[in-house]
Amino acid sequence: MFAKLASALLLASSVISGAISKPVAVSRNLNARGFPSFNHWGGLSSFDNFDNFYGVDNFDSSSHFTQVVDTSSHLVCHTQAIEIIQQRLLVIQEMAKRVILEQVCEVETQTVVFEQFHASLGLFRNDIHRVSGHHVGFDGAIAGHFGSIVGGDGSLSTDNFGFSGHELGAHTVVVDGSNWNDFTSPASVSAAFGAAHGAFTGLH
Repeated sequence: MFAKLASALLLASSVISGAISKPVAVSRNLNARGFPSFNHWGGLSSFDNFDNFYGVDNFDSSSHFTQVVDTSSHLVCHTQAIEIIQQRLLVIQEMAKRVILEQVCEVETQTVVFEQFHASLGLFRNDIHRVSGHHVGFDGAIAGHFGSIVGGDGSLSTDNFGFSGHELGAHTVVVDGSNWNDFTSPASVSAAFGAAHGAFTGLH
């Protein structure tokens, strides 16, 4: 039961909007869609410099994104028990909640920064489906800061890690070993997505 609930919560975090039957390419023209500046939005100081991270026209990090593959790193996937994967992703999910709730006091800012996180993470779906045009990977330099989120006493750190969202993808690590097949995987992955999305929508 716990594994099903964890899986459902993780799936929920990856669904960006509404019911869709298949992955779609993300629009690259955010200005045309009317995205506003969030700097000092609503007069709240917690929004100061919000747009500096990704850019005013780059709310979900999709509009201005350049990948540089780090060829010095070579990783190969090794399949683990599914509950191991679900546990770790649930830890990341709950840590994201903790960061938002503990380090932001205004609920308006909590709302916007969560939607930004939600949308940006959701873009990974199109990478997995090989429809984004990006290498399927992660930014090793940014991921390397994971151990610095929490201090030795268990409190959340407040250190500035010295990077912005503009740097996302500059140190992309591609993990080898997946079973992707150009001929059969588009259909099988779409079927897997449909089954997962059906399980998610069936909960609501």
